[in-house]
Amino acid sequence: MDAVKFRAQFPVLEQIAYLNAGTCGPLPGPAVGVATKVLEESARSGRTGMYFDQMGALATQRRAAYATLLHADARNIALTTSTSEGIVRVVAGLDLAPGDEILTSDEEHPGLLGPLAAARANREITVREVALTDIADAVSPATRLVACSHVSWLNGRLAPDLSGLDVPVLLDGAQGAGAVPVDVVSLGCDFYAASSQKWLCGPVGTGLLWLAPEWTERLAATGPTYLNLADPTAGLDAGLAAGAARFDTPAQSLEAAAAAATAFVLLAATGWDEVHERAATLAQTLAQMLEKRGLSVAPRDRTTLVSWHDDDPPATKERLAAAGVVVRDLPGTGLLRASVGAWNDESDLQRLLTAL
Repeated sequence: MDAVKFRAQFPVLEQIAYLNAGTCGPLPGPAVGVATKVLEESARSGRTGMYFDQMGALATQRRAAYATLLHADARNIALTTSTSEGIVRVVAGLDLAPGDEILTSDEEHPGLLGPLAAARANREITVREVALTDIADAVSPATRLVACSHVSWLNGRLAPDLSGLDVPVLLDGAQGAGAVPVDVVSLGCDFYAASSQKWLCGPVGTGLLWLAPEWTERLAATGPTYLNLADPTAGLDAGLAAGAARFDTPAQSLEAAAAAATAFVLLAATGWDEVHERAATLAQTLAQMLEKRGLSVAPRDRTTLVSWHDDDPPATKERLAAAGVVVRDLPGTGLLRASVGAWNDESDLQRLLTAL
């Protein structure tokens, strides 16, 4: 991996120590370029048949690309707008009834907790929270779904082994896909929802949902529209598209799809093993640097997130931003979080330490 050449693909790093891919990854210059060309051509020529033909071709390309990343089959990949949309489609499509329970952890992101709270209110089910490390052993006879993060957004800890559970497992992969190796079969999950705008460096409004093959028809499609139908011209008899395409988002712009595909190709061409290893090593280095400074780093695994305790996280975040260092504060936790990618280098880490 040519780290210098790779880093040069991300314009934001010319001025800023950008350590916030856990919110939005840095946009690569080539992705911005291709989206701009699509918009300019659309302005000149209108959005006609060619525009929609290209949308279809890119959908096929992206489905295959995400499947490769997850070690899955492209037929089981749905294209969504975000991690949360994938979660919504799974929770809404399950046959949940009063008395049923969803088991989750006590350190989940609102993007997961929101759909669970809605299911609790609308279906009169129970949502039970336990420590992430204990979740595999906390399944009860009432549990109908285990839903938790693959990588905790708070501290970078990995979910425990959930394979072998006799209930379906939904993993929130917002901090997983693109950040760490993902093999959905080895993880033992039935659903894996992720976004493209974080560690895949795509635009906001692009994401993915993987469903285990046995769930593509078993899970109810709660909102099929034109693109989710086998034959849209057949009216009420149109039927659902084959495979996970029935769960695709109803609409996505060609420019967003083109930018997402271009960013993915850039990362994949660099080599996923190299991308994952470099990011994890840099994150580990940062954690060690912070600890040497006497800061309290939250317990973490070998991932790309590093969180540490701070007396006033919002104020410190703003002070760091003024110094050209972008991190995130995690409201209500007393934590600041740095998201370290393969595009970063040691100068970014040192700039953070100096600004602190």
